[in-house]
Amino acid sequence: MAWIHEGDLNGEGLRVAIVLGRFNSFITERLLEGAMDCLERHGVDTDDIDVFRVPGAWEIAPVARKLSLADEHDAIICLGAVIRGDTPHFEYVAAESAKGVAAVAMSSDVPVVYGIVTADTVDQAIDRAGAKSGNRGFDAAMTALELAALYGYIEEGDGDEEEEEDGGAAEQK
Repeated sequence: MAWIHEGDLNGEGLRVAIVLGRFNSFITERLLEGAMDCLERHGVDTDDIDVFRVPGAWEIAPVARKLSLADEHDAIICLGAVIRGDTPHFEYVAAESAKGVAAVAMSSDVPVVYGIVTADTVDQAIDRAGAKSGNRGFDAAMTALELAALYGYIEEGDGDEEEEEDGGAAEQK
């Protein structure tokens, strides 16, 4: 039988960084509200949440990288909004911000979570920031909590198959 390992959503004792792009702030502020709501509901103390504001989506990955190297947080959440316009600028920023966050995540010892909304229209972006399609900031925070617990479980790796102190759990199926 396989052992199933997964993280839980208990944020007690976690330190979380949020890197927030200011461009399209009418969307990104709603993403931030969603992330903060999620983290607080799941036990993260607001004093343990650091928000780093950057000009736009392009600047999110480099700041996330610096935070990852500083090793002061248990998870890093990247939030921003890129909305298609009349020029190819959207394609460059959307693609490169995604690649940048992915590169940081692959080289980081803590979860680095992508929560950058890319939308064809303002209405789509609004929907993804809490109107009709849920709040991608909330979703990114949930992912960060689960991965922080799973990373903690993996780092513990003591072979005990009972519930771990850090929230990771293994179950044989």
